[in-house]
Amino acid sequence: MTTDPSTHQLRLLLVLAEELHFGRAAKRLFISQPAFSRQIRMLEEHLGVALVERSTRRVALTPAGEALLPRVRAVVDAVEELHGAADALSHPQADRVVLGSYISALPALRILFDRVCGHLPGPGIEWRDVDNVEQVSALVEGKVDAVVCYGPMPDGIHTLQLGTEARYVCLPDTHPLADRDSLTLAELADLPVIGYSPDVDARWRAFWAADPRPDGTPVRYSRHTATTLESAVSAVSLGHGIRFLSEGCLDLMPRPGIRYLAVTDLAPCIAVLAWSAERPRSPALSSFQMLLRDYADTINRRWNML
Repeated sequence: MTTDPSTHQLRLLLVLAEELHFGRAAKRLFISQPAFSRQIRMLEEHLGVALVERSTRRVALTPAGEALLPRVRAVVDAVEELHGAADALSHPQADRVVLGSYISALPALRILFDRVCGHLPGPGIEWRDVDNVEQVSALVEGKVDAVVCYGPMPDGIHTLQLGTEARYVCLPDTHPLADRDSLTLAELADLPVIGYSPDVDARWRAFWAADPRPDGTPVRYSRHTATTLESAVSAVSLGHGIRFLSEGCLDLMPRPGIRYLAVTDLAPCIAVLAWSAERPRSPALSSFQMLLRDYADTINRRWNML
Protein backbone atom coordinates (compact mmCIF):
# COMPACT_ATOMS: atom_id res chain seq x y z
CA MET A 1 0.00 0.00 0.00
CA THR A 2 1.41 3.36 -1.03
CA THR A 3 2.34 5.93 1.57
CA ASP A 4 2.27 8.85 -0.87
CA PRO A 5 -0.30 11.55 -0.07
CA SER A 6 -3.02 12.21 -2.65
CA THR A 7 -3.45 15.52 -4.43
CA HIS A 8 -6.95 15.63 -2.92
CA GLN A 9 -5.47 15.54 0.58
CA LEU A 10 -3.01 18.30 -0.29
CA ARG A 11 -5.88 20.47 -1.56
CA LEU A 12 -7.72 19.91 1.71
CA LEU A 13 -4.69 21.15 3.65
CA LEU A 14 -4.52 24.32 1.53
CA VAL A 15 -8.18 25.11 2.26
CA LEU A 16 -7.72 24.36 5.98
CA ALA A 17 -4.71 26.69 6.06
CA GLU A 18 -6.95 29.49 4.73
CA GLU A 19 -9.95 28.81 6.97
CA LEU A 20 -8.20 27.53 10.14
CA HIS A 21 -11.51 25.88 10.98
CA PHE A 22 -12.41 22.29 10.14
CA GLY A 23 -16.13 22.98 9.87
CA ARG A 24 -15.81 25.95 7.51
CA ALA A 25 -13.19 24.17 5.39
CA ALA A 26 -15.36 21.06 5.05
CA LYS A 27 -18.44 23.12 4.19
CA ARG A 28 -16.50 25.04 1.55
CA LEU A 29 -15.59 21.75 -0.16
CA PHE A 30 -19.02 20.19 0.30
CA ILE A 31 -17.82 17.24 2.39
CA SER A 32 -18.58 16.20 5.96
CA GLN A 33 -16.35 17.43 8.76
CA PRO A 34 -15.47 13.89 9.97
CA ALA A 35 -14.41 12.92 6.43
CA PHE A 36 -12.35 16.10 6.14
CA SER A 37 -10.61 15.49 9.48
CA ARG A 38 -9.94 11.86 8.53
CA GLN A 39 -8.23 12.89 5.29
CA ILE A 40 -6.01 15.40 7.12
CA ARG A 41 -4.96 12.73 9.61
CA MET A 42 -4.18 10.34 6.74
CA LEU A 43 -2.06 13.07 5.13
CA GLU A 44 -0.13 13.48 8.38
CA GLU A 45 0.41 9.72 8.53
CA HIS A 46 1.62 9.60 4.94
CA LEU A 47 4.11 12.42 5.56
CA GLY A 48 5.08 11.26 9.04
CA VAL A 49 4.70 14.68 10.61
CA ALA A 50 2.00 16.62 12.46
CA LEU A 51 0.67 19.41 10.26
CA VAL A 52 -2.18 20.81 12.36
CA GLU A 53 -2.56 21.76 16.02
CA ARG A 54 -6.09 20.98 17.18
CA SER A 55 -7.85 22.24 20.29
CA THR A 56 -11.40 23.08 21.31
CA ARG A 57 -10.66 26.77 20.84
CA ARG A 58 -8.50 27.04 17.76
CA VAL A 59 -6.90 25.33 14.78
CA ALA A 60 -3.42 26.30 13.65
CA LEU A 61 -0.70 24.89 11.46
CA THR A 62 2.29 23.44 13.25
CA PRO A 63 5.74 24.82 12.39
CA ALA A 64 6.15 21.81 10.10
CA GLY A 65 2.81 22.56 8.47
CA GLU A 66 3.81 26.17 7.88
CA ALA A 67 7.16 25.10 6.43
CA LEU A 68 5.62 22.54 4.08
CA LEU A 69 2.72 24.72 2.90
CA PRO A 70 4.59 26.38 -0.03
CA ARG A 71 5.67 22.96 -1.29
CA VAL A 72 2.13 21.63 -0.95
CA ARG A 73 0.83 24.55 -2.97
CA ALA A 74 3.54 24.01 -5.61
CA VAL A 75 2.59 20.33 -5.96
CA VAL A 76 -1.11 21.13 -6.35
CA ASP A 77 -0.34 23.84 -8.91
CA ALA A 78 1.90 21.46 -10.84
CA VAL A 79 -0.80 18.80 -10.98
CA GLU A 80 -3.37 21.36 -12.14
CA GLU A 81 -0.95 22.54 -14.86
CA LEU A 82 -0.43 18.94 -15.96
CA HIS A 83 -4.17 18.41 -16.32
CA GLY A 84 -4.52 21.77 -18.08
CA ALA A 85 -1.77 20.92 -20.54
CA ALA A 86 -3.37 17.55 -21.27
CA ASP A 87 -6.75 19.23 -21.80
CA ALA A 88 -5.17 21.78 -24.13
CA LEU A 89 -3.69 18.98 -26.24
CA SER A 90 -6.95 17.05 -26.37
CA HIS A 91 -9.14 20.13 -26.98
CA PRO A 92 -7.14 22.38 -29.33
CA GLN A 93 -10.27 24.33 -30.24
CA ALA A 94 -10.40 25.90 -26.76
CA ASP A 95 -7.86 28.56 -27.66
CA ARG A 96 -9.00 31.87 -26.19
CA VAL A 97 -8.27 33.50 -22.82
CA VAL A 98 -10.31 36.42 -21.49
CA LEU A 99 -7.92 38.69 -19.57
CA GLY A 100 -9.01 41.56 -17.39
CA SER A 101 -6.57 44.44 -17.14
CA TYR A 102 -6.29 47.12 -14.49
CA ILE A 103 -5.16 49.95 -16.74
CA SER A 104 -2.31 51.18 -14.53
CA ALA A 105 -0.59 47.79 -15.06
CA LEU A 106 0.53 49.10 -18.46
CA PRO A 107 4.17 47.90 -18.42
CA ALA A 108 3.02 44.37 -17.57
CA LEU A 109 0.44 44.48 -20.36
CA ARG A 110 3.06 45.65 -22.85
CA ILE A 111 5.43 42.84 -21.89
CA LEU A 112 2.64 40.27 -22.06
CA PHE A 113 1.53 41.41 -25.48
CA ASP A 114 4.98 41.87 -27.02
CA ARG A 115 6.74 38.84 -25.59
CA VAL A 116 4.01 36.23 -25.29
CA CYS A 117 0.90 37.15 -27.25
CA GLY A 118 2.67 38.61 -30.25
CA HIS A 119 5.50 36.19 -30.93
CA LEU A 120 4.70 32.82 -29.36
CA PRO A 121 2.18 30.18 -30.41
CA GLY A 122 -0.61 29.89 -27.89
CA PRO A 123 -4.16 30.88 -27.08
CA GLY A 124 -5.79 34.04 -28.39
CA ILE A 125 -6.29 36.89 -25.93
CA GLU A 126 -9.41 38.98 -25.37
CA TRP A 127 -8.77 42.04 -23.19
CA ARG A 128 -11.33 43.61 -20.87
CA ASP A 129 -10.79 46.66 -18.65
CA VAL A 130 -11.46 46.21 -14.93
CA ASP A 131 -11.30 48.65 -12.01
CA ASN A 132 -9.84 47.98 -8.57
CA VAL A 133 -13.03 46.26 -7.39
CA GLU A 134 -13.59 44.19 -10.52
CA GLN A 135 -9.99 42.95 -10.60
CA VAL A 136 -11.13 40.47 -7.91
CA SER A 137 -14.90 40.22 -8.40
CA ALA A 138 -14.56 39.50 -12.13
CA LEU A 139 -12.31 36.55 -11.30
CA VAL A 140 -14.57 35.18 -8.58
CA GLU A 141 -17.67 35.51 -10.76
CA GLY A 142 -15.98 33.95 -13.80
CA LYS A 143 -16.36 37.03 -16.03
CA VAL A 144 -12.67 36.79 -16.94
CA ASP A 145 -10.18 33.92 -16.88
CA ALA A 146 -7.37 35.97 -15.34
CA VAL A 147 -6.42 39.56 -14.56
CA VAL A 148 -3.22 41.55 -15.03
CA CYS A 149 -3.04 43.91 -12.06
CA TYR A 150 -0.99 44.89 -9.03
CA GLY A 151 -0.99 42.90 -5.79
CA PRO A 152 -1.50 42.06 -3.08
CA MET A 153 -4.44 39.78 -3.88
CA PRO A 154 -6.80 38.21 -1.33
CA ASP A 155 -6.91 34.57 -0.27
CA GLY A 156 -8.40 32.33 -2.90
CA ILE A 157 -6.60 34.13 -5.73
CA HIS A 158 -3.42 32.62 -7.18
CA THR A 159 -0.79 34.85 -8.79
CA LEU A 160 2.25 34.72 -11.06
CA GLN A 161 4.68 37.61 -10.57
CA LEU A 162 5.39 39.61 -13.73
CA GLY A 163 7.64 42.35 -12.38
CA THR A 164 8.11 45.09 -9.82
CA GLU A 165 7.66 48.82 -10.09
CA ALA A 166 8.28 51.83 -7.86
CA ARG A 167 5.32 53.66 -6.32
CA TYR A 168 4.85 57.41 -6.56
CA VAL A 169 2.54 59.88 -4.89
CA CYS A 170 0.16 61.92 -7.01
CA LEU A 171 -0.64 65.33 -5.55
CA PRO A 172 -1.88 68.73 -6.81
CA ASP A 173 0.80 70.84 -8.48
CA THR A 174 -0.30 73.75 -6.27
CA HIS A 175 0.70 71.96 -3.07
CA PRO A 176 3.81 73.35 -1.30
CA LEU A 177 5.52 69.95 -1.62
CA ALA A 178 4.92 69.69 -5.37
CA ASP A 179 8.22 71.33 -6.30
CA ARG A 180 10.26 68.63 -4.57
CA ASP A 181 12.05 65.81 -6.41
CA SER A 182 11.06 63.19 -3.83
CA LEU A 183 9.24 62.85 -0.53
CA THR A 184 8.95 60.57 2.49
CA LEU A 185 5.80 59.11 4.01
CA ALA A 186 6.33 61.25 7.11
CA GLU A 187 6.13 64.39 4.97
CA LEU A 188 2.77 63.18 3.59
CA ALA A 189 1.33 62.25 7.00
CA ASP A 190 -1.14 65.16 7.18
CA LEU A 191 -2.57 64.72 3.68
CA PRO A 192 -5.77 62.69 3.23
CA VAL A 193 -5.75 59.75 0.84
CA ILE A 194 -8.48 59.50 -1.80
CA GLY A 195 -10.80 56.79 -0.48
CA TYR A 196 -11.60 53.37 -1.92
CA SER A 197 -14.83 51.49 -2.42
CA PRO A 198 -15.78 49.34 0.61
CA ASP A 199 -15.79 46.41 -1.82
CA VAL A 200 -12.04 46.70 -2.39
CA ASP A 201 -10.05 43.98 -0.61
CA ALA A 202 -8.85 45.34 2.75
CA ARG A 203 -5.27 44.12 2.33
CA TRP A 204 -5.01 45.68 -1.14
CA ARG A 205 -6.43 48.97 0.12
CA ALA A 206 -4.03 49.07 3.09
CA PHE A 207 -1.03 48.44 0.83
CA TRP A 208 -1.96 51.11 -1.71
CA ALA A 209 -2.83 53.69 0.95
CA ALA A 210 0.29 52.85 3.00
CA ASP A 211 -2.06 52.35 5.94
CA PRO A 212 -0.87 52.36 8.66
CA ARG A 213 2.26 54.41 8.19
CA PRO A 214 5.63 53.03 9.43
CA ASP A 215 5.15 54.59 12.86
CA GLY A 216 1.77 52.87 13.26
CA THR A 217 -0.32 55.98 12.59
CA PRO A 218 -3.55 55.20 10.71
CA VAL A 219 -4.17 57.02 7.45
CA ARG A 220 -6.79 59.74 7.18
CA TYR A 221 -9.02 59.14 4.15
CA SER A 222 -10.74 61.77 2.06
CA ARG A 223 -14.54 61.61 1.86
CA HIS A 224 -14.08 61.30 -1.91
CA THR A 225 -13.63 57.79 -3.33
CA ALA A 226 -12.34 56.49 -6.66
CA THR A 227 -12.33 53.01 -8.15
CA THR A 228 -10.59 53.83 -11.44
CA LEU A 229 -7.24 55.40 -12.16
CA GLU A 230 -8.88 58.20 -14.15
CA SER A 231 -11.25 59.14 -11.31
CA ALA A 232 -8.44 59.01 -8.74
CA VAL A 233 -6.21 61.38 -10.71
CA SER A 234 -9.15 63.73 -11.31
CA ALA A 235 -9.91 63.80 -7.58
CA VAL A 236 -6.29 64.66 -6.84
CA SER A 237 -6.28 67.49 -9.38
CA LEU A 238 -9.37 68.94 -7.66
CA GLY A 239 -7.54 68.99 -4.33
CA HIS A 240 -9.54 66.20 -2.64
CA GLY A 241 -6.46 64.28 -1.47
CA ILE A 242 -3.50 62.26 -2.67
CA ARG A 243 -3.08 58.77 -4.17
CA PHE A 244 -0.16 56.40 -4.37
CA LEU A 245 0.22 54.99 -7.88
CA SER A 246 2.63 52.86 -9.86
CA GLU A 247 5.54 54.43 -11.72
CA GLY A 248 3.92 53.51 -15.04
CA CYS A 249 1.26 56.13 -14.39
CA LEU A 250 3.79 58.88 -15.02
CA ASP A 251 3.65 58.12 -18.74
CA LEU A 252 0.13 56.70 -18.78
CA MET A 253 -1.69 59.54 -17.03
CA PRO A 254 0.06 62.88 -17.55
CA ARG A 255 -2.47 65.50 -16.53
CA PRO A 256 -2.41 69.26 -15.97
CA GLY A 257 -2.75 70.22 -12.34
CA ILE A 258 -0.94 67.23 -10.80
CA ARG A 259 2.60 66.10 -9.99
CA TYR A 260 4.04 62.62 -9.53
CA LEU A 261 6.82 62.42 -6.95
CA ALA A 262 8.93 59.47 -5.84
CA VAL A 263 8.38 58.35 -2.23
CA THR A 264 11.74 57.13 -0.98
CA ASP A 265 10.48 54.88 1.85
CA LEU A 266 7.48 53.39 0.02
CA ALA A 267 7.85 49.71 -0.91
CA PRO A 268 7.54 48.88 -4.62
CA CYS A 269 4.47 47.25 -6.09
CA ILE A 270 4.31 43.87 -7.84
CA ALA A 271 2.47 43.32 -11.10
CA VAL A 272 0.88 39.88 -11.33
CA LEU A 273 -1.23 37.61 -13.46
CA ALA A 274 -4.06 36.59 -11.11
CA TRP A 275 -6.64 33.83 -11.36
CA SER A 276 -9.21 32.23 -9.05
CA ALA A 277 -8.13 29.17 -7.08
CA GLU A 278 -11.77 28.14 -6.72
CA ARG A 279 -12.77 28.05 -10.39
CA PRO A 280 -11.61 25.40 -12.86
CA ARG A 281 -8.97 26.61 -15.26
CA SER A 282 -9.73 26.38 -18.95
CA PRO A 283 -7.25 24.56 -21.21
CA ALA A 284 -6.44 27.90 -22.85
CA LEU A 285 -5.64 29.56 -19.52
CA SER A 286 -3.45 26.65 -18.46
CA SER A 287 -1.59 26.87 -21.76
CA PHE A 288 -1.17 30.64 -21.35
CA GLN A 289 0.17 30.22 -17.81
CA MET A 290 2.68 27.65 -19.01
CA LEU A 291 3.94 30.12 -21.61
CA LEU A 292 4.35 32.80 -18.95
CA ARG A 293 6.16 30.47 -16.56
CA ASP A 294 8.51 29.35 -19.31
CA TYR A 295 9.45 32.98 -20.02
CA ALA A 296 9.24 34.37 -16.47
CA ASP A 297 12.97 35.19 -16.25
CA THR A 298 12.90 36.95 -19.62
CA ILE A 299 9.81 38.91 -18.65
CA ASN A 300 11.40 40.17 -15.44
CA ARG A 301 14.67 41.07 -17.20
CA ARG A 302 12.78 43.06 -19.83
CA TRP A 303 10.68 44.73 -17.13
CA ASN A 304 13.84 46.07 -15.50
CA MET A 305 14.97 47.46 -18.86
CA LEU A 306 11.81 49.52 -19.45
